[in-house]
Amino acid sequence: MFKEALRLIKKYDRIIIHRHSHPDGDALGSQMGLYALIKDNFPRKQVYMVGDVATRLPFVDVKFDEIDDSAYSGALAVILDCGSSRLICDDRYRLAEKTLRFDHHIFCEKIADVDVVDSSYESACGLVAMFAKKCKLKLSLASATSLYMGMVTDSGRFAFDSTSARTFELAAFLLSQPIDLGTLYYNLNSKEFSELMRDADNMHKIQFTAHNVAYIYTAREELPEPTEEGVHVTSSGLIGLMRDIKGVFVWVNFTEGEDGVHCELRSNRYNINPIAVKYGGGGHKKASGCVVPDRQTAMRLLDDLDGLAATEEK
Repeated sequence: MFKEALRLIKKYDRIIIHRHSHPDGDALGSQMGLYALIKDNFPRKQVYMVGDVATRLPFVDVKFDEIDDSAYSGALAVILDCGSSRLICDDRYRLAEKTLRFDHHIFCEKIADVDVVDSSYESACGLVAMFAKKCKLKLSLASATSLYMGMVTDSGRFAFDSTSARTFELAAFLLSQPIDLGTLYYNLNSKEFSELMRDADNMHKIQFTAHNVAYIYTAREELPEPTEEGVHVTSSGLIGLMRDIKGVFVWVNFTEGEDGVHCELRSNRYNINPIAVKYGGGGHKKASGCVVPDRQTAMRLLDDLDGLAATEEK
């Protein structure tokens, strides 16, 4: 599957890289990592990164390209870390002459002309790293650092059960470059004191369903004010607050946004992916997400999760 991907990258002189909206570390890491990988190995190619502003990882210094529709004429569009076409940021990828996807989510629809999809990988970054390794592409520090960041974040610091021996083999491959692990982990783990205080306040917002599904619901009026750049901060970081509660095997974070209620579904035991798919999303067996139109729909999704927990209890 990598040979066809490499053939397309070699063929097209203009390549535009997409990923899912509201990017996490894996979406950003795979986008930045593939960008550097292509530029390092094919310096004459025009390569662009498009997408919305990244708010989850403010330390990542990246500016996305603003390009005209005409740039897609005769171009290759690459889609990263996205299992559903609804979640792709900037749907102009459809205007490209050819499309290619690298993804590690459960396959639910064909999106690109060439789909490189393997849900056994812990991250899209891991899949791109394997692409680089198998195709014997030159790996720079910039590419390795971005891909390693995505592997770390999507594997839960190598703690989730998606982590495998291959994960560590690819991590070792990326660490052939002198990645500054101290700085990377500091940036990933450190928080402003005000954020820690806000987390403490949000712990009091955790509620439980009849069958012990934990959840936090954040209405728009509860969100912090936009930053000076006009970026609206979401409550996405709250999902981790519920991960280690004893006796909780399913948890979900709801955040109201301009486009609906963002739902982050997690479990350390059950397959919650079909519920995310039911509501127009997707992801993995134990980590999925979707966007629903309103609070009432979000509560129906919560009822479905509670029903799943009840069934699994028996």
